[in-house]
Amino acid sequence: MIRSILLLLVFPVSVCSQDIVTKARAFIKLLDNDQRNKAILDFNTEERYNFHYIPKDNRKGIALKEMNEQQQSAAFDMLKSCLSDKTVDKVNAIIQLENVLKVLENQPAGSDYRDPGKYFLTLFGTPRTGAVWGWRFEGHHISFNFSASDKKLLSGTPSFLGSNPAIVHEGPQKGKQVLREETEKGFALLHALSKQELAKAIIDETAPSEIITGASRKAMIDKPEGVRYSELSVGNKQLLMQLLELYIHRYTKLFADEMLDDIKKAGLDDLRFAWAGFTQAGKGKACYYRIQGPTIIVEYDNSQNNANHIHTVVRDLKNDFGGDMLLQHYKTDH
Repeated sequence: MIRSILLLLVFPVSVCSQDIVTKARAFIKLLDNDQRNKAILDFNTEERYNFHYIPKDNRKGIALKEMNEQQQSAAFDMLKSCLSDKTVDKVNAIIQLENVLKVLENQPAGSDYRDPGKYFLTLFGTPRTGAVWGWRFEGHHISFNFSASDKKLLSGTPSFLGSNPAIVHEGPQKGKQVLREETEKGFALLHALSKQELAKAIIDETAPSEIITGASRKAMIDKPEGVRYSELSVGNKQLLMQLLELYIHRYTKLFADEMLDDIKKAGLDDLRFAWAGFTQAGKGKACYYRIQGPTIIVEYDNSQNNANHIHTVVRDLKNDFGGDMLLQHYKTDH
């Protein structure tokens, strides 16, 4: 079974479909009754808010290792209907890092702690025309939480991608750096800042040991800090937007463009870029940055494992887990 999973992960990513209902129903059709009972929960369940990105044994849903190859392929088709090709590639690469960690940590041969099959797909509600529903794909260092109404994707957050190691230093995957762009674009913006801009952007000489929002149900950083978009030069405004777009375009283009429109309507001038920790990349040099605006928080942290372990998260402050309005719509319909 593990072999079939690893084979699946290197398949080329096809063109994304916007019809997420069709993809979800095709996946469900392939499941037997026991698998459906595990995979499908009610939309209005507290489990829908149970967001985690650490290794866990008690996740709800159906795991990749419980699926045959056809079911695994259908599960990844669902991801491709919501995420960009590049993001699905990153998801595949992060899953494969579990095999690297198993060696680095000297896990026993029979241990499933770093099992690449322990990534779970859970559906909330029934994907159909006119319905409010959602789904989640989650495991170690990956969590995407989607909410939809009818065939339209309304929310894709909280979303989390992490990488441990950030850079693989030995073994068959030596040199792999899954979140290279997130690192390089962050430093590119930092190093482009003027002295005055830098003084406002750096909020602490020490990086936090984790993303500030963690796995909380409601993302909140009460005191926005950093340099404002309105305080940046024209060139640095462009660099900040390029960094933000890197995270937003983890999703399909149509959905990403809608997210960016919402961010712009809320006011780019109130967008802030903040940095903490070392200002040069390197072994043992922990660093952290975030982008925060009225409707968005993006965080990047590389501090654990001697600064070779990255966590990144995107939180839509209006629409996390579909937002309150979607839940009210669901309750009204029922």
